[in-house]
Amino acid sequence: MDLLQLRYFQAVARREHLSQAATELRVAQPSLSRAIARLEADLGVPLFDRTGRGLRLNRFGAGFLRRVERVLRELDDARRELADAAGLDHGSIAVAAETLLTLTGLVREFRAEHPGVDIRLYQSSAATMAKQLRTGEVDLCFASQPLPGPDLRTRQLLREEVLLAVPPGHHLAGRERVRPEDLAGEPFVTTRPGYWPRELADRLFAAAGLQPDYTCESDEPGVTGDLIGAGLGVGLVPALSRHSALHTPVSWMRLDAPDCYRSLTLVWRADTYSSVAAQRLTEFAGEYFHRLSNRDPI
Repeated sequence: MDLLQLRYFQAVARREHLSQAATELRVAQPSLSRAIARLEADLGVPLFDRTGRGLRLNRFGAGFLRRVERVLRELDDARRELADAAGLDHGSIAVAAETLLTLTGLVREFRAEHPGVDIRLYQSSAATMAKQLRTGEVDLCFASQPLPGPDLRTRQLLREEVLLAVPPGHHLAGRERVRPEDLAGEPFVTTRPGYWPRELADRLFAAAGLQPDYTCESDEPGVTGDLIGAGLGVGLVPALSRHSALHTPVSWMRLDAPDCYRSLTLVWRADTYSSVAAQRLTEFAGEYFHRLSNRDPI
């Protein structure tokens, strides 16, 4: 077996789908299939169960994957250490967040200071971010809810109030504060399950004994304010988003509910090598969000 076979196996094992893995690796699917077959022949055991046109990692494959990821992680760490020896001009970082809009200002300022650092961005749910950290696909995650998994370290970047936004002409517009009970029967704009706005909304409605009317659910938390401004309903928006949505036609108010806040944290694995570029971005993010948190919410 060779290193390329191991990387091919890792990609197929993660996706359990040959064509998707081939697209990710930018190789022809027949070539990928032959590489996996040769690897299984070398090992003397099947690594996948074939069901029709599908693949499912079997117990041999699951055990082998754990070893392969350990080996490849060590090699990737060695590569990062060598890159670090050349300085920040040659670094690279893979980063995930629930919405990339959270990172636009940060990345712009960081790249201006460190133009040689290559940054790869992923938009992911909390569950996906946890998996990406576990497999080494990303170095850092910007998360607004706890990520499951061992050997994870976190750094809180900000804790901001979450506000209620309503469209123009809404009967609640102009009020400074509302209660959760005032939202009974209101069409509500939020995200799909797995993203922090949905988790917060579910908790607040449950605490108030209300049945939410989710009429608009998206996979992009950053567009909630625009959807509310379009008149699709009311919804929860973090306070800092108000400063980046000055032209969005919505009214903002506080919600009288306990712990109506978002905590943005930076999460990374403690048991892997942290590159100089990742360490610098960690410090840079702390400084950046500290400046933002000093703004008045409303």
